[in-house]
Amino acid sequence: MARNDLEREVMTKLWDAGEPLTVRQVHDLLSRERDLAYTTVMTVLDRLAKKGLVTQQRADRAYRYAPAQTREEMTAGVMLDALSSTPDMDAALAYFVGRLPPEALRAAIEKATRNIER
Repeated sequence: MARNDLEREVMTKLWDAGEPLTVRQVHDLLSRERDLAYTTVMTVLDRLAKKGLVTQQRADRAYRYAPAQTREEMTAGVMLDALSSTPDMDAALAYFVGRLPPEALRAAIEKATRNIER
């Protein structure tokens, strides 16, 4: 999973874009908020591609990058990884759910129910 801050920022830009972006486009978006070298962004995108977190699509002489999963799918994967690493998954999940605001829990149950019905 995307673990460092820059990887998270790159993933956020890709998710927010809604379409595949070139290294230049990602660099331009990130450069509005911080000073980064183009090669740094290229390296991060390459690493994310090697991890399977983004897909590379050839576009003329450049690659376009897109998230391999939705933000929600990736978040769920991180949560499942964390839960599966504990010896008492039920207790950890119960504790997590107990910390959620009631309205967030209701909304999550409604979404999960709609997904099951599909």
